[in-house]
Amino acid sequence: MIFDGNVVLVTGGSRGIGRAVALEFAAGGATLAIQYRQDRRAAEEVIAALPPGPHLALQADVADAAQVQDLVQTVVDRLGRVDVLVNNAGIFVQHPVLTTDYAAWQEAWRQTIDTNLIGPANLVRCVVPHMVAAGGGRIVNVTSRGAFRGEPEHTAYGASKAGLNSLSQSLAQELAPHGIYVTAVAPGFVETDMTTAYLDGPGGVAIRAQSPLGRTATPQEIARVVVFLATPGTESAVGAIVDVNGASYLRT
Repeated sequence: MIFDGNVVLVTGGSRGIGRAVALEFAAGGATLAIQYRQDRRAAEEVIAALPPGPHLALQADVADAAQVQDLVQTVVDRLGRVDVLVNNAGIFVQHPVLTTDYAAWQEAWRQTIDTNLIGPANLVRCVVPHMVAAGGGRIVNVTSRGAFRGEPEHTAYGASKAGLNSLSQSLAQELAPHGIYVTAVAPGFVETDMTTAYLDGPGGVAIRAQSPLGRTATPQEIARVVVFLATPGTESAVGAIVDVNGASYLRT
C-alpha cells in the first residue's frame, strides 16, 4: 500500500474531517498519531476503527506551544518519524462585532488565532527538522473558504484561515528544496459536529442551497483530497490551496 511505513500525525483527529483523514490514510497502510484536545473516548474510537498497528491517540492542546513540542517529540520517540502532518484542528467561535463585549472579543480572537494559526505554525516548526533528517515529508493544512469570502460574526476564524493560507504558501516555497511539500485544502461547510448547530438550525436549508449540489460536503470527500495531496507523485501541487466547497464560492 502506498503509505506503508509512513507515520501520519493528524491534529483534531478524534472527529469530523480529522477522523475521516485518519481512516483514509490508514486504508493506504499508514501508521496514525491522532491528536485530540479533550475527547479521549472519541479518539480511542478512531484508533479502534483503524486496521491493526501501533497507532497512537495523544492528548494535547495545539494552542499551547509547550504541548505542541511534547506532542511531536512523543510521536517521534514512539513511532520513529513523522512523514505527513495534517493540521486540521480548529475552532469556530462566534463573536459579532456589535454585540460582543470587549473582553469576550479579545478572548475569542486569542483562542482562535492561537488554535487555528499559531498552533499549526508551531507544529510545522517542531516537525520539519525530523522531516529534513528523514529526507522529506508532506504537510497539508486544512483552511476554509472563509479565508476568501469572509466569515461574518466569526471574523477571527476567517482571519486565522487567511493567515493559514499565507503560511502554507510561504512554507511551500521555503521547504520544497528540502523535499517537504506543503499544500492546503479549503472546504466550505462540511457535515461535522462543529457545523451541526448551523446545518440543523433555521439557516440549514439556505446553507445547503449555496452549492449547486444542494448539499454540504462529507468529511470523506475532504479526506480524499488531503490524502491525494500527500501522495507521492503530486509534488507539483506544492503551494496549492485546493477549494472543496461544492462550488458554493468560486475564486477568480
